[in-house]
Amino acid sequence: MSKNSHIALLVFFLLGFGSRSLAQQNPEDIALEENKTEEYFFEALTQRGIENYDKAIIALQKALEKEPKNAAFLFELGKNQLDVKNYIAAEMAFKNAIEIDAKQRWYWNGLYDIYYQTKAFDKAIGVVQKLVEFDPNMREDLVSLYMTTDQKEKALALLKEMEATAHLTKTMEFYKLKLERSTEFAAPKKETLELGIKEHPKYEQNYIDLINLYLSFNQEDKAFEVARALEKEIPSSEWAAVSLVKFYLNANDGTKASQAMFTVLQSTKMDFKIKHRVFNEFLIFTVNNPVYFKEVDAAIPYFDSDTSLSVASEVAKFFWKKKDLDKAAYYFEKAIQQKPDAVESINYYLEVLQQKQDFQRLVRKAIEFSELFPTQSNYYYYAGWGCNQVKNYQKAKEYLENGLDFVVDDQPLEVLFYEQLIISCENLKDTTGKQRYSSKLKQIK
Repeated sequence: MSKNSHIALLVFFLLGFGSRSLAQQNPEDIALEENKTEEYFFEALTQRGIENYDKAIIALQKALEKEPKNAAFLFELGKNQLDVKNYIAAEMAFKNAIEIDAKQRWYWNGLYDIYYQTKAFDKAIGVVQKLVEFDPNMREDLVSLYMTTDQKEKALALLKEMEATAHLTKTMEFYKLKLERSTEFAAPKKETLELGIKEHPKYEQNYIDLINLYLSFNQEDKAFEVARALEKEIPSSEWAAVSLVKFYLNANDGTKASQAMFTVLQSTKMDFKIKHRVFNEFLIFTVNNPVYFKEVDAAIPYFDSDTSLSVASEVAKFFWKKKDLDKAAYYFEKAIQQKPDAVESINYYLEVLQQKQDFQRLVRKAIEFSELFPTQSNYYYYAGWGCNQVKNYQKAKEYLENGLDFVVDDQPLEVLFYEQLIISCENLKDTTGKQRYSSKLKQIK
């Protein structure tokens, strides 16, 4: 409990001390009794503050002997019993506090803590249902408890109720997707969904379920009709856009497909997995429709906050596999601009430049990267290889000899260094150097 909450409780307790009847015979006895009770309570708070829970329990028990119906004392007793794992005693204390004053959320919270720690999840459900009345956000805890106790229908029903009024968190979205893909809910009856759409045309989930049902039967035309109906009924629907991207791509309508894609990418409701899938479908489409590459460029920044991978780098790899070296180089450059220390992207980029035989740029970039990462031996190799290609043999020899010092336990790379050094020395008429590196190469091979 926070410091402010303790202060609020103290005020509550102190007010309680003065509210008892003054009709008793001896006012001095009343004052002494109140002072003693107050003393026990403050002693309990002091002991709890230094984690002497057993002493705090003793002090609270003495206070409760004076005031057995003081709900706040019972609550404090329950907290201390919980800390020493006296679960039965803690449960009794919290229940007694609730019986006296059921309007205090913290009393219910204490009971929830017990049931959660002891894995009494069925009991916890009833408590959390009560806590939802105090805080609607507790519905997430209730969903988790339904999932834990395998009450899937109740979990899904509550998730749909939550989604109707607010955005679901990533955890709740995960639960919802997991439930809807399970065997119990994978294929709801078409008639039920159609009736639901008819009766509640503004309820988005029925459209989504019906679209997925048709797609599972490979009935894309019918799924498209439902997606169009959803778009017409709820034009702002982000989920309609997910379905429409694929449909527009199949219809070869890149303009509408890109509009739908950006609706998905701008969504705060959908996780990156869905966004990646939509983006990948559009990317594949652009291979045969290069006029839409500008949309690919515009889409990449939407993934900047996704730390799981670099989308620009993945796009570059996609084009590299397609043997489109120009686009591969372009997107590796984008990946490096976004993350200048992305060694993997740098390595791929230099290899692509080598395959492109873009010698001047390869030399320039390899030198630049070797200055940034002076222990990366392969950057010196690319610089030396490029210099040999443009007949700058002296520079090639310098870069290769410098980089050779950083080659550790990598014989294939060492072989490449020696092969290029032999070429440099041969063209420089450096017979001694050529013989030395030829000998080293022979030893390795």
